Amino acid sequence: MIDPYLPEHGDPSYHVEHYDLELDYRVVAGRLSGRAKITAVANTALTRFTLDLGVFKVSRVLVNGKPARFTHRAHKLIVQARIPAGRQFTVEVRYVGNPEPIRTRHWGELGWDHLEDGVLVASQPVGAPSWFPCNDHPRDKATYRISVTTASPYQVVANGDLVDGRVSASTTTWVYLQLEPMASYLATVQIGRYEFLERADDNVPLRAALPARLTEGYAHDFGRQTDMMIAFERMFGPYPFSAYTVVVTDDDLDIPVEAQGLSIFGANHVDGRRGAEHLVAHELAHQWFGNSVTIAGWRHIWLNEGLATYAEWLWSQASGGRSADELARTARLKLAKLPQDLVLADPGVQRIFDDRVYQRGALAMHALRLRLGDAEFFTLLREWTSKNKYGTVTTDDFKTLAQQHSSRPLDDLFAAWLHQARLPELP
Repeated sequence: MIDPYLPEHGDPSYHVEHYDLELDYRVVAGRLSGRAKITAVANTALTRFTLDLGVFKVSRVLVNGKPARFTHRAHKLIVQARIPAGRQFTVEVRYVGNPEPIRTRHWGELGWDHLEDGVLVASQPVGAPSWFPCNDHPRDKATYRISVTTASPYQVVANGDLVDGRVSASTTTWVYLQLEPMASYLATVQIGRYEFLERADDNVPLRAALPARLTEGYAHDFGRQTDMMIAFERMFGPYPFSAYTVVVTDDDLDIPVEAQGLSIFGANHVDGRRGAEHLVAHELAHQWFGNSVTIAGWRHIWLNEGLATYAEWLWSQASGGRSADELARTARLKLAKLPQDLVLADPGVQRIFDDRVYQRGALAMHALRLRLGDAEFFTLLREWTSKNKYGTVTTDDFKTLAQQHSSRPLDDLFAAWLHQARLPELP
């Protein structure tokens, strides 16, 4: 299914099962050489299919091990191949170039980005083609093997577990395996001169990669992540991945970014005052809401951002700060002063990251909690994350499940909060 918000991305004619990426990156030259081997299944009979890929020179494409004809223009790699419906097939793409972020009208540059001394990859929603050929649609989740070779002074972090590492005279190869299905926009590579920290005594290993100069500040500013994880597991259900990693770049970042199994913060988020702790909570919550349970299309973004924002309020209360109810009522007062022209369940492509989506999404969750009561509300959240683990969801999916936890119809609540522009009153 083509996403109506971003119809130029993705190809619904097939489904990717696995990406095997072999990358060689030269930091100083900014040069990336890649081999992507993609295992997929045809949803319909194919004579051609497309992959999303940015500004690279493609030297060869193989389909099931045989050379295939292809064209590459406007970030689309068009491959000619006859594949019967239901048949599994492999595509191998060899490419090289200096990766550039994907330039967008609404969100600036996304994807592979050069730091002062390293690389940051933040792809939401359409930056993944800046570094590998993919079926760039959130519904098409796959497993990944990501191998990155780069100069030995640098460390590499990617999604999943580090399963292999090979050191040569001047380079090191890092191999990560992500076995839980992942949307392409959540795939990432981080390269920098980092030190690694780990709290392996926790139920969920908490890891960090950061410049040595920030380790002391990190220990304080991110020091309550263990308590945060315990609180969120109680509210949302078991953490869905094998570990959680925080990368702190040596550069400042406007906002932190989530990826599957990890989050990326800037040096400015380590301030010695826990000034970004609400963002620490927000990005951790995305591991449940967005990364494990992924939206099937971008119009449903409130399910990611509303729940992650509500997690900020829940953590505030759980950690002895302002209550979720107080924060909700304060947020509503602020939203009431802004234009009342956003429909939460269909905000429009240019507004998917509008702050009103985040705040009103959180308010919708609080209104639902007040209607259901705490016991049923948190039971609903745990069932949501369990039933849809590693899957994709829509607004209607959430409404249907929520109704199963209510003795009264919820149509009026959802109509007011999700489908009307005027901001409702909180109960």
